[in-house]
Amino acid sequence: MWFIDTFQPKRLVIRALDERLSIRLGIRALGVLLLLWVLCALLIMLSLSLGSYPLSFEQLSQALFGGASSESVNTIVWSFRFPRVLAAMLVGAMLALSGAALQSATRNPLADPSLVGISQGAGVAVVLATVLWPEGVEAWRAWLALLGALVIAGVIQWLSGSRQGKGSIRFILMGIGVAAFINAITSALMTYGKIDQAMSALAWLSGSINGVDWSDVGLLAVWFAVMLPIVMTVSRAMPTLAMGEATAVGLGVSLIRLRTGLICLAVGLAAVATAVVGPLGFIGLIAPHITRRLCHSGSGLQLLICASVGAVIVALADLLGRTLVDPIQIPAGLMTAMIGVPVFILLLRRGHAAQG
Repeated sequence: MWFIDTFQPKRLVIRALDERLSIRLGIRALGVLLLLWVLCALLIMLSLSLGSYPLSFEQLSQALFGGASSESVNTIVWSFRFPRVLAAMLVGAMLALSGAALQSATRNPLADPSLVGISQGAGVAVVLATVLWPEGVEAWRAWLALLGALVIAGVIQWLSGSRQGKGSIRFILMGIGVAAFINAITSALMTYGKIDQAMSALAWLSGSINGVDWSDVGLLAVWFAVMLPIVMTVSRAMPTLAMGEATAVGLGVSLIRLRTGLICLAVGLAAVATAVVGPLGFIGLIAPHITRRLCHSGSGLQLLICASVGAVIVALADLLGRTLVDPIQIPAGLMTAMIGVPVFILLLRRGHAAQG
């Protein structure tokens, strides 16, 4: 049974199990989430219909419901465009959640997997395997990326520690320095590796979603389905970090366990997304900022909105990248940077104007 609380007209209250379970949701936040899901559906339809071989609404409907007019239309929709747009949305959602978890753990709005070395750690592991062990990289790419991201995250955590504890600013600065060092190692591997292996690594490093298939979608979907409930469970304690360490400890929160868990979740989400499509910058950075400007709600619903924002950004970036200068395809990683940098600058300027 659910109803709108008359004492709080802007909230939707869901009660169940003889009121032992009670959930309060913001009406505006639910509206924003629904709007984002509608936008995702619209982007899926546009991605399936637009491209070098445009499809009419009738052709698309026939292909989706098993009555394609030709085998080529069926192949275009189901073998190329559908897995591509689904992979883009899953990757965007995972990177957005990774950024939100990292920003909460470090209490720093500038934290992002691509800025603090986590994405670079996943990337250098995959590039190293591509150059030194090309025959086995496809089968072990996701696990190599996860291992590389975990190692780099551990190194950054260790380097950012001091006698006074671990500061968020120190963590960000150490992450930026380690990321620059890893980028140098990656460049060296590509410079002195074989040309075919270097070109394969370069295509992956550009963050291209071109070439993903249903097996990649399955991998992303499984990881997302496993990690989303964990993130939602941990989200109940995330607001306490913003209140300060003393308040969080007073509320019974174990700071070490919570921060370690959030960083592990951020690493896992970013590593798997990076393993499939390569590094995509700025998604984990701007998606939480956009979410906070769209609406304010409970942490769980806020994370769902954040994931939806990330899905929309990457799907839109991939769609623009393959249609703006068709038949040339711009990698999604370049498009996310083109979209993310202006948006981030605008957010910073508005933030400074509000403070002023």
